Amino acid sequence: MQLSFAFLSLIPAEAQELFVATEPASNQPRNSVRVRLSNEGVAETDLKSRTSLGLMYGLNKNLMINANAYMADFYQRKQRIGGYSFYTKYRFLNIDNAQKHFRGAAFAHYSTVKFPIIHDEINLAGENNGLQGGLVFTQLLHKLALSGSVSYTKSLDKFTPGHEMLHDDAHNSIGYTFSTGYLVFPKEYTNYKQINTNLYVEFLGDSHTGSGRNFMDISPAIQFIFHSKVRLDLSKRQQLWGNMQRRFKNLYQVRVEYNLFNVL
Repeated sequence: MQLSFAFLSLIPAEAQELFVATEPASNQPRNSVRVRLSNEGVAETDLKSRTSLGLMYGLNKNLMINANAYMADFYQRKQRIGGYSFYTKYRFLNIDNAQKHFRGAAFAHYSTVKFPIIHDEINLAGENNGLQGGLVFTQLLHKLALSGSVSYTKSLDKFTPGHEMLHDDAHNSIGYTFSTGYLVFPKEYTNYKQINTNLYVEFLGDSHTGSGRNFMDISPAIQFIFHSKVRLDLSKRQQLWGNMQRRFKNLYQVRVEYNLFNVL
């Protein structure tokens, strides 16, 4: 019963800032584990996709860690494991008021992959070797959540032979995102068994510091949260404009998450 009351206080205030394409400044709750299974891809002549398995753990109210493994068939006929990434986030700002709050966090990301490197875009979610650091700020206003981030990414790639000269200025980039989320249902929260429904629109941009090549994507999504533990995300990501050489300019994504609270 104590756990149920904890959910009642948590879910209405924060469900709509569980962004799909980006991470908010909020953290994974202390001593809790989130298991995340994602699949994203594109239908060309046949379906090509990448599947990732992630584990998140809240060390305390301000610090969380995240590890991911990636499997894909983008560059070969069969799915194979070819990459890992590690992510950490530290929340340094927390201003709470009734039904609203403002939070700020710093994050770092490291990725290593075995897939061929032939494109300009630096994607640390299973595509490139690299390091990233950045800041994210999130504002909650009752049922509306707003979030923005800025980051610097350095590629550690050695490009596939034959592609080196094409990408000699594609090793550093500045990323920027803006996300909105809105709690559609329930209108009033009465118990943790209610299904939460959230709508999102997110914008994700990136610019190379050397060449100036860039892109801007839009990512609408719908999200369902069941029993305050299970989360289902359905999203689409589409390029709005850009001149950067990329593997894909539009993707679908399906994600399922399960939260385990007070595991330690």
